[in-house]
Amino acid sequence: MRIVFWAGFWTFLLDQATKYLVVHWMGLAEKGMIDVFPPYLQLRMAWNTGVNFGLFAQETSIARWFLIGLALVISVGVLIWVSKERPRRAGLIAAGLLVGGALGNVVDRVLYGAVADFLNMSCCGFVNPYAFNVADIAIFAGAAALILLPAEKAT
Repeated sequence: MRIVFWAGFWTFLLDQATKYLVVHWMGLAEKGMIDVFPPYLQLRMAWNTGVNFGLFAQETSIARWFLIGLALVISVGVLIWVSKERPRRAGLIAAGLLVGGALGNVVDRVLYGAVADFLNMSCCGFVNPYAFNVADIAIFAGAAALILLPAEKAT
């Protein structure tokens, strides 16, 4: 479980540090958009009150607290599953990524009422209208790895 803790801790810390750096220190909240490597990478401020890509976005307190509760329940569920199944090292890291990312977004919802999304990538004539953050990457990577990695237990 130490691997899960440290993977989650560093994921959470990296997520919160990048959000603070980009949103507050670089002033993205006021500027709205910063070109980093146009047209491939922009920092574009988006306050997401919903789930991925703004799905089910609602400006209500009930929705906010429901999503906070859901993220916490899923995180606890993953931790319980990991403690019982004891997957190999890669599975433990994946669980840490998922939990650390989920907790990073929970902190945003508690502090700001929405998740701070800011990374926007486009390519090859496709202009991506959505933004995401480090926590979203970690949640996706962790969930995908938990699904795709062999479920063999550690010996």
